[in-house]
Order: sequence, then C-alpha cells, then structure tokens
Amino acid sequence: MSPAAQFYVGEDRFTVRKKIIKDLEASGNVVKVEDYKNKVGYSERTDAVIEPKLSMQWFLKMDQISKPALENVLNGNVKLIPDKFINTYKHWMENVHDWCISRQLWWGQRIPAWYDPKGRCVVTRTSAEAIDLFKKQFAGFEFSEKDLRQDEDVLDTWFSSWLWPISVFDGFKDPGNKDIKYYYPTNDLVTAPEILFFWVARMIIAGYEWMGEKPFSNVYLTGIVRDKLGRKMSKSLGNSPDPLHLIEKFSADGVRVGMLLSSPAGNDLLFDESLCEQGRNFANKIWNAFRLVKGWTVSDVAQSNAEKIAIDWFRSRLQQQLEEINDHYSKLRMSDALMSSYKLIWDDFCSWYLEMVKPDFVDGKPLPVSKATMEATVMFFEELLKIIHPWMPFISEELWHLLGERKDGDCIIVAQWPEVKSIDQKLLGDFAMASELITQVRNTRKQKNISPKDKISLFAKDATMASGVFKDVIVRLCNLDKYEAASGKIDNAVSFLVGKSEFYIPFSSGIDLGTEKERLMKELEYNQGFLKSVQSKLANERFVSNAKPEVVDIEKKKLADAEAKIRAIEEQLKGLS
Repeated sequence: MSPAAQFYVGEDRFTVRKKIIKDLEASGNVVKVEDYKNKVGYSERTDAVIEPKLSMQWFLKMDQISKPALENVLNGNVKLIPDKFINTYKHWMENVHDWCISRQLWWGQRIPAWYDPKGRCVVTRTSAEAIDLFKKQFAGFEFSEKDLRQDEDVLDTWFSSWLWPISVFDGFKDPGNKDIKYYYPTNDLVTAPEILFFWVARMIIAGYEWMGEKPFSNVYLTGIVRDKLGRKMSKSLGNSPDPLHLIEKFSADGVRVGMLLSSPAGNDLLFDESLCEQGRNFANKIWNAFRLVKGWTVSDVAQSNAEKIAIDWFRSRLQQQLEEINDHYSKLRMSDALMSSYKLIWDDFCSWYLEMVKPDFVDGKPLPVSKATMEATVMFFEELLKIIHPWMPFISEELWHLLGERKDGDCIIVAQWPEVKSIDQKLLGDFAMASELITQVRNTRKQKNISPKDKISLFAKDATMASGVFKDVIVRLCNLDKYEAASGKIDNAVSFLVGKSEFYIPFSSGIDLGTEKERLMKELEYNQGFLKSVQSKLANERFVSNAKPEVVDIEKKKLADAEAKIRAIEEQLKGLS
C-alpha cells in the first residue's frame, strides 16, 4: 500500500484485504458480507494475480492510418493466401482500436519523449533537439539538457517490427537508395496467421504511410503444427518433439518432406512421426534409383524400340508435370507442388521409366545399356533433382555431384530451373492406356496365382491396340510370349476391359476354369445389384427433378457403365461354358 492509501502503508495488499474486514467489523461499518464470483487473471509465467492499474501510456491513433491497408487487401492489391483469412483481416481492420505503443520493460527502444522539471513534454530524436523545441514552445524556458528526463517506457516490439520491410534496406536513413528501390515492394511474405494483425497488417499500414506503396504482393499463411490431441506445440506443455532427434532418425530432408506433404496453406497439421518416416522412405527411393542407374554398364549396343519410346514418353511426362508444378508455385500451393514432384519421381520415374529401360539379367548379371539410354536417364535424373531441390536440398545436392563431374561452383542450388518444352499429348494418352493394360495383366497374374516369371499370351480384340507404339514395352513388362490381335472372340479365356477395348488371356496360361467361373458369377451378381440401385435412383422423379444436371449425368454414366460390364461378364461366362 502506498502513502496515498493513508492506511496500512507499506503492507501487502492481500494481507490488507483480510485485515480490513476485521477492522471494519470492529468499527461497526460492515452492513453485510456475501460471496460472489469474479474472473481473476493469472500471469502465464509467474502465476501471479493480474490486476488492473491505471497508468499513462502512449497511443497511436489508428482510424485513418489503417484505411489504405484495408482497402488494398479487399481489392486484391495485397493477396492473403489462403483467402479465407480475408474476412478475419476485414473484421480486425474495421474494428481497429488505437494502438498502445508503450511498454514498461527493462529493454527496448526508449520512447523519444523528454520531460522538463515542470513535467512538460516534447518529442524529438535527441535531448539537444528537445531543448530547442522546449525554447520554441515555452517562453522563458530556463533548463539545460542535464535537467531533462527521457520517458522510461520503451516501444512495443511490433512498433519496431512494422517498419521491417523499409528499415532493412535503410529506407528511412537513406531514402531512395538502390536496395530499397530494387527490393521494395517484395513479392512474398511467409508467416503464421496468428500474427496477421500484430505484424502483417501493421507492415502494410507502415508501407502505405511512409512509402506510399504496399510492402509485399502476397502473404502466404502457414498452418500450425499441433500434437495428436490437436494442442498447439509449446515448451510449457512439453509436447514438441526434439527436431535434432527427428533429423537423426529420419534425416533433415525426410523431416521436411514428411511435414510439408501434409500441410496445405492455412490448415493446421497434426504431427505424427509416420509423416517423417514417409519423407525418409522417399529419400531412400531416390537414393536407390541413383544406385540402380550408377550400377549400369554402358556399351555401343543398339538402343531397343522399347527404350526409345520410354525416353520419348518420359520426356513429355516430365514437361507435363513441370508445367503443373510451376502452376502450383505461381498460386503458392506449396504442398500440391511437392506432391506433384513426389509422384513424378516415385511413380513416373522409378515405377515406370526405370522399369522400362533397365537392362535384363543374364546369369545373375545385368546386360549393358546403350549409351543413348544412359545419357537420357542421367539427364532426366538431373532435371528431377532440380525439381526436388527446394524440398530436399541435402540429398539432391549430394546426388548432383555424384551423377557426374562438376566444375567448382557448379552446384544445384544455383542451377537453372528446368524450362517447359514441347509435350506430346497423344503419346501421353497412349501410355495411359498401356499402363492400365499392364496393371490389369499384373493383377490377373496375382488373382490367378501365375508367377511373374512365367510367360503368358495376350490378345486384343481391337487390332490397333496390338500394334500400338507401346507394344514392345507391354511385352517386356507383362512378360508375354505373344501379344497379338484376336481374329474373333476367344473362348476359355479371361477377358477384361481397358477403356472400351477388350483383352483376353487364354486358360492355357495356367488359369483354373472353375475358379474363374466362380469369380465371374460373384462379379456379375455385384454389378447387377449396383445396376438395380442406379435404376431405382433414376426412376425417382423427385431426385431427377431436384438434383443438379451434372449429378443426374453422373448417375446415367454409372448406369451405362454397369450395363456394359454386365454384358461383358455374361459374354465371358458364355465363352467359359
């Protein structure tokens, strides 16, 4: 209690609260005593009770200075990504309060306010400037610099930070210098949504106030990493994993990829170590692909037709995916860009391209590959390393130097980003059909317990399918002894559809007739039930009249597909009998 209290001076306020009740009762001044609930705040760090205290503070008036920052976000001049945060930003800025910029802390930027012994105040950069201003404002001012006192308060941290886009390029001390001209405004700011008002909005306000221009064009707002219970990770909760332990276990690249694959802009991420494990497995996949390619021996053997078409296809596929990745980057869809890069390497390059071009083994040793195939494969690998480098800088840089001889300074971090060139859309379409056919044949092998090492025959009802550009690739990857057009319907054969084309694998390839009949009967029964449910939905006038046209069209397509499948299965059963 201070001297102003007059009673209990020097005693602790909590002690006084108990003593005063007894003293008031003793003096007969207590009318009644009753309990009531009150919300009491506690300090997060010290657990001390927080109580209001009136004090003099410095404020910045915000109603006018904030208007350009609101207008330029609403009109899209400054983009918030994802745009769901625009409403939050709008609500804050339309209900903005004057900003209390003074803090009672030991450290920080002192408020440049100066007081004379009479309590009068001026705001200047230095005490010398303060003397001059005092003399101008107050006639007969008789004090010197040593008599002045600077305000003890310091500025709010954000009051320093909101000048960041300008001050880092000396925009205040040296206006119009070459750095501020080149870098202001910058392109993108990446930050967390919880400081959208504290920092982002205030930087925009400062930019328009002092530079007359936005500080950046795009604000990319990341999500928050939470634990499995959805709690924000913090030191006080102790629920944050040790990043060094994760890096030791999964590698730095593995941790980065695992986290970023599951963190679309603005959405929170529930952390799980399995995500980092997925990233590590991807790094292993890339490393093993490198080991496979470096293990090949090169000779002057002729390049096979299968290798040529595989190279042509992957060149177009790489360009197609690069175009998609660039589009994701331009729209700041980072996790989508990473996922497209991931699939390009794991699925297209490792699972398809390398399978198409890798040499066969004879007596346990791989045959040599042609020089042209090796050069194309290394070139593709280098392009893929550039694409994945922003996400996996360590393994990509390492493999870049292991793939070939490099000069000093020839590092992937400064390499040119790949350029999109011509794309053969027809070749990509042909491969889509071929890959689905290969998958169907492999699934049939698995269902019928036919070893991948045993050769089988394959016939196409459509003659053009058996003479396509990917014929040699299909023969190789399906391990076929024959791939021809069927002169007619083949009896006693497994048949399946790829698109609208029908294919047959004769039972001579080791397929059990009885088991196949049983499988087809179950498949027929399922499709007949599905057809009945679709017919029932389309017969419902209420559904047809109220549903959107595109929804009705989808149901009609389901009906046509089910009818086509049923006809195909019935034809197969006739052939088997």
